[in-house]
Amino acid sequence: MNKLELRKIYKQKRQDLSSTEIQQLQQNIYSQIYTLDISNIKTIHIFLTLEKFKEINTKPIVDYFRSKNIKIVVSKSDFTNNSLSHFYLEEYTQIELNKYEIPEPKNAIQAKEIDFDAVFVPLLISDENNYRVGYGKGFYDRFLSNCRKDCKKIGLNFFPPIKKIVNKNQFDISLDLVIYPKQ
Repeated sequence: MNKLELRKIYKQKRQDLSSTEIQQLQQNIYSQIYTLDISNIKTIHIFLTLEKFKEINTKPIVDYFRSKNIKIVVSKSDFTNNSLSHFYLEEYTQIELNKYEIPEPKNAIQAKEIDFDAVFVPLLISDENNYRVGYGKGFYDRFLSNCRKDCKKIGLNFFPPIKKIVNKNQFDISLDLVIYPKQ
């Protein structure tokens, strides 16, 4: 299937998940994250949950990494050029929803992409080669292309990968790992 079809199908599949199902899926994903080797991780970038799209709740992940003294970075979206700017998420950082209901930091210090050791990436579905389908604006592909080569790119998803996304393009970036609930 192509990205447009997959985007529509998996947005709906996510919307169809019950609160109980989401809780169970999240716990499975959290358990996998808590067993990752983080010995070389000093700074992570993570997305803040888009509740209206039933994304995974990233707060427990943020809390986990913060408890390990790892710096946390989150983004602000610029829809004029579909780019992200990045800011440290401190305990005192205020979060507010932008006009698209995306949570963003308000009073934060800017961070540089070169400082990220790992990036947690939102997605709707991925394939067996760790290519992803996101929301279709290319924010993350642009962002990931500017990260260090050794920065770990980790997707978080409620659904197991499909065989193949057929209409990838030269701007699509393969992730290093996709974490999804395992039996």
